[in-house]
This record gives sequence, structure tokens and C-alpha cells, in this order.
Amino acid sequence: MARKRSRRSIWRWLVAIGVVLFFGGTIGAALVPRLNRPVSSSGPELSGSPADWVLGLYLFLRRNDLERPAGTDATPVTFSIHPGQSVLEVAQALEEAGLIRDAFLFRAYVRYHRLDREIEAGEYTLNKTMTIPQIAKALRSGRQAEWTVRVREGLRLEEVAEAIATQTHLSARAILEAARDGLRWRRDFPFLADLPPGATLEGYLFPDTYRLARDATAEAMIRRLLENFGRKVTLEKIAAARARGLSLHQVITLASIVEREAVLPEERPLIASVYLNRLTAGMKLDADPTVQYALGYQPDQKTWWKSPLTLEDLQVDSPYNTYRYPGLPPGPIANPGLASIEAVLNPAETDYLYFMADCIKKDGSHWFARTHEEHLRNFRRCQ
Repeated sequence: MARKRSRRSIWRWLVAIGVVLFFGGTIGAALVPRLNRPVSSSGPELSGSPADWVLGLYLFLRRNDLERPAGTDATPVTFSIHPGQSVLEVAQALEEAGLIRDAFLFRAYVRYHRLDREIEAGEYTLNKTMTIPQIAKALRSGRQAEWTVRVREGLRLEEVAEAIATQTHLSARAILEAARDGLRWRRDFPFLADLPPGATLEGYLFPDTYRLARDATAEAMIRRLLENFGRKVTLEKIAAARARGLSLHQVITLASIVEREAVLPEERPLIASVYLNRLTAGMKLDADPTVQYALGYQPDQKTWWKSPLTLEDLQVDSPYNTYRYPGLPPGPIANPGLASIEAVLNPAETDYLYFMADCIKKDGSHWFARTHEEHLRNFRRCQ
């Protein structure tokens, strides 16, 4: 008899929950658009409303799922929230990144606890062992006590280290030490597979603006730069490089030269075409930036990029001196931006073999030539 009453009680509970969920479905349908508000936006509260009650019951029934992380990998993952993104978009991005299992459950949690207004645009460091409540909390507090770090295109490794040091608590030496041994990062970043022995991360420290926690280490900063490179230089781009008969390392090496040569964005594909044409023809690249890289820091000019170069400078004995040695230098000479990388992957279709700065306009543009004679005529125009 007791067993029958027990079963009857269980069925009553199930029926009651079913009725709540049935009628709550109508309320929930009205609730879903409110779950999609842009983060940090203002709007009416749901406190005490039937929809709020149903949402609370839903979270209670799924309390175990709330505390179950998406995975066991504790590797830090950089997660970005862009201005104007809705809670829906943030939740879907978290699910796609493998940081949560259920986007709707995350939306329900942050909405019920009124956290959607406290989630701000920015970059956050998360991992797959975090639960939904932990991630929601991190997205509220992750922007506190951060550095904003800007890394410009075309800087060489030492300049990147100095730029980070001047914008954070990190020392340039610590950044250099973390980036000197490129091979130590290959296990975590497969795109580094082409690095030759002894190579640094020169070329792979992706130029961008970053948010860095105040207590972050140099290794964490380097990881952020590499993660960004991996997001921007996609598998499709790597495949495009191979289709051209180039390794990714060769593409980044040539892109770094293009980055240092180009002043006007529209000329990047043209400059890339010149160097690719010269490589195909078996000609030396004769690229001034490679000589500047070989010469290193110039105390009198307080720069890593000596200018102007002398005829004696062009004789410096270095494998990076493309006036003396044919082919590409051993590696990148700077850290190129995405536009220069794409210029190498999609160069202009030309038969140009030479270029020089337009000394009349002096606006950063160049004169391009197909033959040595045409190039000499351009040179004489400057004289």
C-alpha cells in the first residue's frame, strides 16, 4: 500500500512539472527574445514574473548540467566578446569554442541571475574545465585589472618585446626569452611545424590590440599572440600556400619583407608579385629591409632599421642579405600583418621584376619596371 502511495506521489510530481512546463512554454516563447538582448544593455527585470519562475524551475531541473564542465582540458583559451553582441551570440560562440555544452542553458543562467548586463565586450581567458557559473562569473570580472597592448605591423622581435614592455609590467627580456626558442611552441601550435632548427617566433607574433591580465606572464602574452595568428592564418590559407609550392614559413618570410617595403596598402600585391617573379626567375631579391635586419640595431639612429643604406652596407656578410645571397632569407625579418600575408598568397598578376620609391611624389608609392633598362630610366628620373 505504501509503495502504491509512493508511486502515486511520484506521478503527481511528474504531472505537476509537466503542466508547469506546458504552460511555461508559452511564457518561455515570450522569454527567448529577452534572452537575446545585447550584453550590458538596459531593460525591464523579470523579477517575480511567471517567466522568471519557470526559468528558475528549468535551472533547478538542470542543476547538475550547470556544474558539469564541457571537458577536461585546462589549457587556457582566449575568448572574445565584441561590442553589441547579444547573449545568444555569446552563448553560441562559447558552445562553438567547446567551452560550454549547452548555449541555451548558459543564456538561461545569466538571464535569471541578471548577469547579462554585467558582461562586457573584451577578451577573456577561459578553459574547458570551467562550469557555466564559473564562466559567467569570469565574463563579469575578466576585464578588471587588464593591460591594453598594441603590437604594430612590421616590428621585429626585439621591437615587439620592447612595445609589450612599455605597455605592461612585463620586461622585454622575459618576452624575448619566451619567444627565442620557437620549437618549444610547436606542440601547441601546428602551424609552426615548418620552423627550422634554432628559429625564433619572428614572424608569428601577430600584430593586433590585446587585453592582458595584470598578473599575466610573458609566456601567456606569447601564447595570446600565437593563438591570434592561428585564428587569422587559417588552414585554408596554409593550403593556398602549399598550392603555390611554398611552405607557410616561406610565405611569412616573404610577407615580412613586403610589410617592410610597402607604404600604401594597394601596393602590397604588386610588391609581392615582384619578389615572387624574381624568385621564379632565379634572381636575387635585392631587398633593402633584409640588409637592415642583418645590420641590426643602430645606436646613432636609435633604430633597428638603418636608413639610408650605403653601398658598404649592401656588402654585409649575412644569410639575410638578399643582395649577396639568392632566394629567401632563412626566416622572417619582422612580424607581418594579415594584409601582407594575403598579398603573398594572392599577388597581383604582373611581369614586374623591379621597383623603387617614387622620388617625385614622395608619398610612399613606387615605380615598377619589367626590365633592367626600364628600372634604370626610373632611377635616372630621381637623379
